[in-house]
Amino acid sequence: MNDLQKRTWAEISLDNIKHNYEAIRSDIPSGCRFLGVVKADAYGHGAMRVASLLQACGADYLAVSCLDEALELRDGGITMPILILGHTPWQYTGCLIENSLTQTVTNLAKAEEYSAEAAKLGRELLIHIKVDTGMSRLGFLCDGSLSEKGIENIARSCSLPGLHPEGIYTHFAVSDEPGEENRSYTERQFSLFLHVVEELQQRYGIVFPLRHCANSGAVVNYPEMALDMVRPGLLLYGYGDENRPLNLKPCMRFVTTVSTIKHYEPGTFISYGRKYETTRKTRVGVLALGYADGLPRAASGKCSFATPWGMAPQIGTVCMDMCMADLTDLYEAEVGTEVELFGEHADIHALAEAAGTIPYELLCSVTKRVPRVYK
Repeated sequence: MNDLQKRTWAEISLDNIKHNYEAIRSDIPSGCRFLGVVKADAYGHGAMRVASLLQACGADYLAVSCLDEALELRDGGITMPILILGHTPWQYTGCLIENSLTQTVTNLAKAEEYSAEAAKLGRELLIHIKVDTGMSRLGFLCDGSLSEKGIENIARSCSLPGLHPEGIYTHFAVSDEPGEENRSYTERQFSLFLHVVEELQQRYGIVFPLRHCANSGAVVNYPEMALDMVRPGLLLYGYGDENRPLNLKPCMRFVTTVSTIKHYEPGTFISYGRKYETTRKTRVGVLALGYADGLPRAASGKCSFATPWGMAPQIGTVCMDMCMADLTDLYEAEVGTEVELFGEHADIHALAEAAGTIPYELLCSVTKRVPRVYK
């Protein structure tokens, strides 16, 4: 991207991603494997570039959400193991096997479908079993009255022809949340997971080479739960309150430019809905970014952006392709001035709070039309 194309862009620091990888890796137990979560285009950072970096750094596994994401990586030359966290229709069992992809299995019915197709092909599908310990989303139900049946169904799944059960995992719901109640809930999830693993070994002789449950929050807050592999997602990209003990670095800087500057008298309405009215003579900068680029409309009038001379309050309703900022007190700002939505000088958490969302959503919302510039 040359200077004349600079409208709005996202700067991605590969050095910071590498720094974060090495910091997390050095903090987990020796021998524990590292799975880098690169779903949703690596949280907006670019799945191919991040996966290539992690492969070069020596990470052990990658995780994606769906088959399309996995095939994009394989087509791009990524050869390391890839776990698909979500559902893949059984009709694609052959595709999974041909591309050496690991599929999550969440119940007996899906296991039977994968098994039948793999056996028909005379091949084996690598699988990881998922246990629902309290996320109440995907996974074998093994709690309370469902414990016996759930464990039995996992054992049956692992014994089916054409399936190779390499791993078993669960997902924590509140490992990144403070408070004793959340700690107790996470510890209960972990205890239930260990119980399931132990019962499968003692009653059925099933031993999984990979047991994993430590997501970003657990990597920092519950190091004793690392087991055989950890799964940092947002943590890898340097975001979240839990990154501070590891001195991680944010990896994306979301930047736009001032495209026009206009001067308005007091009593002038700005943007759709006439929701903002100037109270003084106001120097307004029109920024080349809107909700079609990834700035939530819900943040309208509630956030500020960083300029080289200070913070510029965003005013009026955010439009599809542009928004407005008050530059009255930033007289040095001019057409072409860079304005940072989040990154080194503007906190992503502040923007997330203004929009009523979380940093995850902001990162994933930076749209495809925003070019990524890798540094």
